[in-house]
Amino acid sequence: MKNIIDYAAEESDNFQKKEFNVVDSLVLSQFAYLHFDGLVPGISDTAKPVSIAEIAHRENLNAMFHGVRDSDSNRRLLYALAGSPRFRDVKMTFYVNKIDFKAEKQFSAITYLLDDGTAYIAYRGTDSTFVGWKEDFNMAFISPVPSQEEGVKYLNAVAELILCDLKIGGHSKGGNIAVYSSIKCHQPIQNRITHVFSHDGPGFRDEIFLCREYLSMKDRIHKTLPQSSVIGMLLQHQENYSVVKSNRIWIMQHDPFSWLVDDSDFCYVQTVKSSAMFMNTMLNKWISSLDDSKRELFVDTLYQVIKATGATTFYDLTGDWQKKAVAALKAIKGIDEDTRIFVLKTIGSLFVLAVKNLRDIHSGN
Repeated sequence: MKNIIDYAAEESDNFQKKEFNVVDSLVLSQFAYLHFDGLVPGISDTAKPVSIAEIAHRENLNAMFHGVRDSDSNRRLLYALAGSPRFRDVKMTFYVNKIDFKAEKQFSAITYLLDDGTAYIAYRGTDSTFVGWKEDFNMAFISPVPSQEEGVKYLNAVAELILCDLKIGGHSKGGNIAVYSSIKCHQPIQNRITHVFSHDGPGFRDEIFLCREYLSMKDRIHKTLPQSSVIGMLLQHQENYSVVKSNRIWIMQHDPFSWLVDDSDFCYVQTVKSSAMFMNTMLNKWISSLDDSKRELFVDTLYQVIKATGATTFYDLTGDWQKKAVAALKAIKGIDEDTRIFVLKTIGSLFVLAVKNLRDIHSGN
């Protein structure tokens, strides 16, 4: 069965012959994880947009893949796109990449100019930095988080510079930002948005789903999840979604390269797996059981322990892990007793909830 690399390599029709689809969205959302600093013009640059084929022929491309998960697959994707009649002439522009450790913000976006006269704006999902993951967890008690606000500013700014119909999308946190930006941008810009794609992106607090802007945009939002989705089901209450078949297991299905493609669409299944539904129901109940202050304390405490190791990315944890483990244990001991007890009780409540849900399932409730 094919994946998005195969699709990019084999699709021969440009966007004028075959209209933009949900697989195209995931392809370009995954491509947005690469680092285009110095290669693609920013919002304030006067340089012309650059095509994907031109990017592939630049020298010293290693920096594009630094710190990017599964760099081998991403390299294959780059060269598949560069050789594809559908993608090679797609222009890239308005690249933004910001990391702010103090504000706990990780944000990146890029705009693709398609040959059908429209544009696709892709927001990058969570990268390997801990600050990126911390911002994801912050969504449980902060609305909006800095990257969501940044996404709205980006969309408003780009839409002032190009006067065409817009498609918005992203994978993981990028999908969440895509939805948020589309419902919070200026009204005239919102009217130009034809499609919004969220690929396994986390959901929102209830007040977002109930707001007028979301309801007006709802029919243009297309959410896709893998069979064993974890990330995309977080805070998932009121969004419609389609379920995509993956060749990986459990949380590894979050990887876009594992999503299976048939012709010009995904391979779909009827529903999320029962094991994933159980876990997601349990996690969302658990999150809902905590008020905002308790959610914040729990997330901040765990982040404090990770920061004590000196690591800034997940890759940093793999080196000299014994010293980092010692540093983490010292940090746990250094947390005040009340907070430490609260965190342990909170984790304990998750297990209690899991046992209760299992009993309910077996009893038929």
